[in-house]
Amino acid sequence: MSGKRTGIFLLLFFLILCGIFIGYHMYEVKQQPQTLPVYGNPGHKVGAFTFVNQDGKTITDKDVAGKIRVAEYFFTTCKTICPKLNENLNKVYEAYKGNDDVMLLSHTVDPEHDSIPALKEYSRRFDADSKQWEFMTGKKQDLYNMARYEYLISAQDDTSGVPISSDFIHDNHYALVDRDGRIRGFYDGLKQEDVDKLIADIGTLLKEQ
Repeated sequence: MSGKRTGIFLLLFFLILCGIFIGYHMYEVKQQPQTLPVYGNPGHKVGAFTFVNQDGKTITDKDVAGKIRVAEYFFTTCKTICPKLNENLNKVYEAYKGNDDVMLLSHTVDPEHDSIPALKEYSRRFDADSKQWEFMTGKKQDLYNMARYEYLISAQDDTSGVPISSDFIHDNHYALVDRDGRIRGFYDGLKQEDVDKLIADIGTLLKEQ
């Protein structure tokens, strides 16, 4: 009988130790800061650019240096994916509205038709402050090179032999860029779960030192 009690006692003691160990391990996991992956070839960082925003102001990479940014591509007359894409990006804007460390960069893929007044009118749909949400235009080649080779949006497109006048990007993804210019995520702007993750991941980057 005594041996049986000893066995039960040892079993309970073992179970308690296991519970303590599991609890401590879970606590340690929670204490560890979340990290996001880095995309692109080793050392890849989004390069320099010069575009013009909805206010007619020249915006360069220096204006976003040290900030977390979300990049997307759209055009104002789009009736398919763009309205939903920007409606969801507006949720990101509202989540971080007034935060000087977060910027949204919406690039037109149709600079021939998306004039500065057209971009300004479009931005009014979201009551967008150009200090935080830029709707930008520029030379088509520069805009497309930024998409494919810097933000890696539509990077898989085969454009060999396609003249820039016939080239067209129509992509529903956002790219998340950290303070150091590294790409930290891609998100389907038509999926609510991706938009929610983007909002959460921006919060993670804000905590990074």
